[in-house]
Amino acid sequence: MHLPDALPLAASASNLLAAREQMAFTLAFHIVLSCLGVALPATILLANYIGLKRDDEAAIELAKRWSKAMAVTFAVGAVTGTVLTFEFGLLWPKFMDRFGAAFGIAFGIEGIFFFLEAIFLAIYIYGWKRLSGWAHFWAGVPMFLTGIGGAFAVVAANSWMNEPQGFTLNAAGKVVDTEPLKVLFNPATGYEVPHMILAAYMVTGFLVASIYAVGMLKGRRDRLHRLGLLIPLTIACIATPIQLFVGDTAAREVADKQPAKFAGIECIQEGGGHQTEYLGGVCTANGVKFAIPIPDLDSFLVGFHADTQVTGLDEIPKDERPPANTLLHLAFDAMVGIGSALLLLGLWLAWSWWKRREIPQTHWFLRAVAISGAGAVLALWFGWIVTEVGRQPWIVQGYMRTSEAVTDAKGIWFSFGFVLLLYATIGTIAILVLRGMSRRWREGAAEPEGTPYSPPAETAP
Repeated sequence: MHLPDALPLAASASNLLAAREQMAFTLAFHIVLSCLGVALPATILLANYIGLKRDDEAAIELAKRWSKAMAVTFAVGAVTGTVLTFEFGLLWPKFMDRFGAAFGIAFGIEGIFFFLEAIFLAIYIYGWKRLSGWAHFWAGVPMFLTGIGGAFAVVAANSWMNEPQGFTLNAAGKVVDTEPLKVLFNPATGYEVPHMILAAYMVTGFLVASIYAVGMLKGRRDRLHRLGLLIPLTIACIATPIQLFVGDTAAREVADKQPAKFAGIECIQEGGGHQTEYLGGVCTANGVKFAIPIPDLDSFLVGFHADTQVTGLDEIPKDERPPANTLLHLAFDAMVGIGSALLLLGLWLAWSWWKRREIPQTHWFLRAVAISGAGAVLALWFGWIVTEVGRQPWIVQGYMRTSEAVTDAKGIWFSFGFVLLLYATIGTIAILVLRGMSRRWREGAAEPEGTPYSPPAETAP
């Protein structure tokens, strides 16, 4: 091949890498904020409910603080979410041109839920001094509902990319007719949506609890810190065993409906029964190296019997096999491993509460909670690596390859650099604002408006 002929191919490959890296970075950043938008409303409302039901000033103060912190994260999420949405058209224009009529349905619905959540978040924060206690509580309930609705819409769009249906293609291969309900309720929606919503509650619960665990390790053992740890940690610990069950169900569905992805995750080179489960290790053409093997377990987990036939990579055409199998395998193992560790943390809390009606007072427990937030975020990222990398080389499973969808425009690497700078800036500002708020709360700065649910103080003429 002559050099002039090779240049377009090199440019295309460079664009594909740059677009993938930019999309991966922006998604990893935004997905954490999305989790807070989905699950923080329920955490706030639970604290608010406890405060009203038990006349608990500490719980009311927590709900008040968390709602103000959510306003900051929601604002940052609005920026990062907007960037992510535009990236579909800018980085993957051929995908949107061909499948936008189907893919865009869920995102249109998500936009409605997003704006509704923003409206009710504003009403909730504004209502602290202007509504009675229970009226204010019920004004916040739509935040919870719209958060769940938005999560459903976005994950339904991703589910559709994994198991597309509900559309008709014309002779040119472009969507000309859609069935919205079939697009939204595709076969993967049933397990991807609950898996993501539970992940949001785990990330939010462990992340918020970890902040108060750090404070308690520094000697702040007042009721506000204990309750600030207990409320979100309880939510996360309840979600964790349910998540492991849903994840196990999802893995069997993937093995059945997306066999190439499952074979890549488990590094199954040759299909058949009596498949060995490998913990860790490096995937090679000759098997998994440096791993802990558990004979027959993979087949048993897929079909509850050691004879269960599992599809191997040898049954998948070479150009349809997922890349980076070692990355896929280790990401899946890490996700499951972290989830199992968080389950043990939840059992530790449950045991202590059953025996003493109190959280464990040891430094080891607080240290475990302090790192649980970072662990939950890592598990979330690993899960999305499994979902997205495992679908490759397809952007729409079986219909369009990722390499066919990427833009031909020049300068994608410069775009990626600009996005890195933008996200670093808004991320730093958000952290500084949240730290400033935390410092003022810790120092007990007076609230000029008076206490929650009390009439506003009259202003002197």
